[in-house]
Amino acid sequence: MAMFVHLTPAVNAARIRRSGIRAVSHGRDVARSRGLYCFPVLPSYTLTHQWLRELARHGRPRGLVAVHIRLPDDEPVTVGRYYRDPATVTAAEAVRRVAAVTDPRGWEVFVPRTVTKREVHRIRAVSQVTGWRYLPDAHGRPPCTCFGCRVRGEYGSQRLRQRRPHPLDGPAPASSVLLRRIAAAGTPGDPARLTETLRLFGMRRRGPLDQLVHLADHPAPEVRAALVEAVFRWKAPGVGALLQRLSQDPDAKVREAVEWATPDPQP
Repeated sequence: MAMFVHLTPAVNAARIRRSGIRAVSHGRDVARSRGLYCFPVLPSYTLTHQWLRELARHGRPRGLVAVHIRLPDDEPVTVGRYYRDPATVTAAEAVRRVAAVTDPRGWEVFVPRTVTKREVHRIRAVSQVTGWRYLPDAHGRPPCTCFGCRVRGEYGSQRLRQRRPHPLDGPAPASSVLLRRIAAAGTPGDPARLTETLRLFGMRRRGPLDQLVHLADHPAPEVRAALVEAVFRWKAPGVGALLQRLSQDPDAKVREAVEWATPDPQP
């Protein structure tokens, strides 16, 4: 049996003891299968729990806990470094590959299914200051402050943006300005102008959803995908219904945008 560690918010511990770990995360394979991420148990405590500080950056409530799971040696999983094409191997082979790497930081294993409660070996507390942030070897590098990299509400983020403003980002224009740009794009509207305007809408914490929802019927799929990326963070009535509608879009890129935008409570 191969042993892995899955890091999850402490609030999930009781539910995991009752019913196991749900398959809510999206894999990096072509099929975007659902499952959960984990890492082999190595002799090094720091390497085994290396992902903790990076996961904690994204507002995990009340800290993280380590869930040890046992999987059959022949269990099919994927293994590889993050944001690279993973290889499909058995669980035993995944452990062997990670252990053989000179520097396994940034590696991850994905189990494309639910883990049952019988496969949960134990749940224990873990040091909350273990691991790297942003990316391995990030210490000493100037952090990126672009909209895609920064985490809203992160400690010290406002001072960091003021000290190192990003040339491509900045305060988004007012909603009224952006709405005038959408109107000026015409009917149905130039896709390039609309996607750029929607990108700026996505930098705002909220916006006039009722005046943007018509773009869900735009003939260009890149506009519909940009609409998803612009509004999915907004805490506004109707966002959930819009995402549900676009999750059934005939274009695969739009459906993938909705899947990407759907938050994964257990990375």
